[in-house]
Amino acid sequence: MVEDDERQRRIEWLGQVCIGLHEQFGPLTEGAPAAYIPELSNVDPDLFAIAAVALDGQEQLTGDHDHLFTIQSISKLLLYGLALETHGREAVLERVGVAPTGDLFNAIELDEERHRAPNPMVNAGAIAITDMVGGSREERIEGIAAMFERYLGRRPEIDDAVWKSERATGNHNRAIAYLLLSHGIIEDRVEETLDVYFAQCSVLVSARDLAMIGATIANSGVHPVSGEQIVSPRVARDMLTVALTCGMYDYAGEWAYTVGIPAKSGVGGGIVGIIPGAGAVAVFSPRLDEHGNSVRGLRVFEALSEEFDMHLFDFDRPWTRA
Repeated sequence: MVEDDERQRRIEWLGQVCIGLHEQFGPLTEGAPAAYIPELSNVDPDLFAIAAVALDGQEQLTGDHDHLFTIQSISKLLLYGLALETHGREAVLERVGVAPTGDLFNAIELDEERHRAPNPMVNAGAIAITDMVGGSREERIEGIAAMFERYLGRRPEIDDAVWKSERATGNHNRAIAYLLLSHGIIEDRVEETLDVYFAQCSVLVSARDLAMIGATIANSGVHPVSGEQIVSPRVARDMLTVALTCGMYDYAGEWAYTVGIPAKSGVGGGIVGIIPGAGAVAVFSPRLDEHGNSVRGLRVFEALSEEFDMHLFDFDRPWTRA
């Protein structure tokens, strides 16, 4: 009973923190929505939401927390978990490493020594991971949709306009995919795999959805509401590791040093930060910096880490104590 009271106090406290941070950083107007995918530039730049979900499913929501936006690169983390569950660690490591690159997320490069993509959070690695989803085009999209449904608790919707926009402007990713093909990392079905990849990036989520996804991973892969084991504890650990070291594009090293929360961002404006053993916080704000990360999102997580001891390596973390 005492532990339940303490958990309730913490989640209520976190709710007040989120409200305060929303008020503090709402006036920021730095950055701009992604423009390299034309459809993403049409979003309202002033949308802003913060959502937190604890391991028992309790939620604290503020701002535009139910507004739907495309998940973009945050899907890479979930597909990585699916590949590990389906094929096992060794098979995945044959195609995709785990080393942060420090380069742009869409760099046309491979780990030349091992003949594999550098890590699953850059485009090369994510395309290689998507190629591991088996079946026909329709079966692959259906399998990915089924995975999302387990996290979201509903059938996912795909933003068709964004999907088409990504297809029309995806030549850089085509170059990456053909490089992967030339090294035997993916199968000879490049356009199909890219179409599936563009589809997974175009799945619509809210800040609340991202926080629930993060809380599932933080909970050793167990969904806080359904109680379903979405991924194994070992896979959840691997997902957390690459989120910490590679999840924030070429800002990942500085993020790990200054914020220290396993996280994944997307150019749709979302960031999900995962706090093992506690829950997750998600931020949605479409104004991006030069790395492709949400400006308001960065400020929120910097404040959480600095002011509220949420860095993974803080020695006194009151938010995880019983």
